[in-house]
Amino acid sequence: MNILNLIGRGTRLFSEDITIFENELTDKVGNSKFLVIGGAGSIGQAVTKEIFKRNPKKLHVVDISENNMVELVRDIRSSQGYIDGEFKTFALDAGSFEYEAFIKTDGEYDYVLNLSALKHVRSEKDPFTLMRMVEVNILNTIKTIKQARDKGTQKYFCVSTDKAANPVNMMGASKRIMELFLMRESQSIDISTARFANVAFSDGSLLHSFNQRIQKKQPIVAPNDIKRYFVIPQESGELCLMSCLLGDNRDIFFPKLSEELHLITFSEIAVKYLDMMGYEAHLCSSEDEARELVDTLPQEGKWPCLFTESDTTGEKDFEEFFVEGETLDLDRFEKLGIVKSDLDFEEEKLDYFLDSIHKMKQDLSWTKSDVVKLFHELLPGFNHMEKGKYLDSKM
Repeated sequence: MNILNLIGRGTRLFSEDITIFENELTDKVGNSKFLVIGGAGSIGQAVTKEIFKRNPKKLHVVDISENNMVELVRDIRSSQGYIDGEFKTFALDAGSFEYEAFIKTDGEYDYVLNLSALKHVRSEKDPFTLMRMVEVNILNTIKTIKQARDKGTQKYFCVSTDKAANPVNMMGASKRIMELFLMRESQSIDISTARFANVAFSDGSLLHSFNQRIQKKQPIVAPNDIKRYFVIPQESGELCLMSCLLGDNRDIFFPKLSEELHLITFSEIAVKYLDMMGYEAHLCSSEDEARELVDTLPQEGKWPCLFTESDTTGEKDFEEFFVEGETLDLDRFEKLGIVKSDLDFEEEKLDYFLDSIHKMKQDLSWTKSDVVKLFHELLPGFNHMEKGKYLDSKM
């Protein structure tokens, strides 16, 4: 399957920049030791492969998913083979005491890249998963930064999201809050990050679910009014690596908007995807009709689809990588822009946020509204779109 064609492109987005900076990237990787946290997720695997193919002195990968880690190793061994340096994987939760023991035992890395995240808008539907999002996206980030600093790490990279720019959902807001803590911690260790476009066919994404629906002989469902920017997995790895190795302290990298990177709806991609799979998209008017027709339509070379307007909490109509007032560098790279961040955090508000979260956790008692209120206090312009309906309530 040609993913580039599906998202309306013919060439990789960052090819020019990779070519220009390849010698510098290869030299830095070849002389450095790396830790990739969350390295078995879609972006994490892409980053790991970009580091691996440039022959690092040491590459350790940590991820909570044992199965995904096994597949990562099989994939690398079957495609790239081996390196002269040390390559090891560890099935660990970055928030666990086992991980703390792991860092205490070794922890000698030049670069630490944190790709772990709760990335789904649907994760804000209940107070418990929402707190888990706070734990992973914010608290674990602070913890792993401090561990890296204490071990003398040269640079810390952490992935953000385009949804952190003018966030309308708790996931995007959690990443914006994470960026504020990154700015605070950048006073004692160099830190860079990246705001992403959607990674096409990443684990758990709507596009990835298209594969699942075909395999399980189920209808394909997609919103027809939500437009997104997409990058392919390799591009996500390249973006992270360039931000980590080439970014200055407090830089936020993002893909430049151009003819190559354009907005496209999920329903448009669904139609293209089905065409590549040899099916014509058949538009249905209801979930019941779509479920019923899936038993017969595929035999006619058609696949039942339900394309509807979005009506669930947290879906942003459009995507943006920076907001008014942020200082931009659009000259250094061909296809990458950089937000040159200032120390724009308020110390007392950050401390109050952490104290409040820790008290909720200690008491084992909080509501979703408690956490939402806390987010609003830290992000006064946060426009949380609560519609009372979540993706789990739809097919």
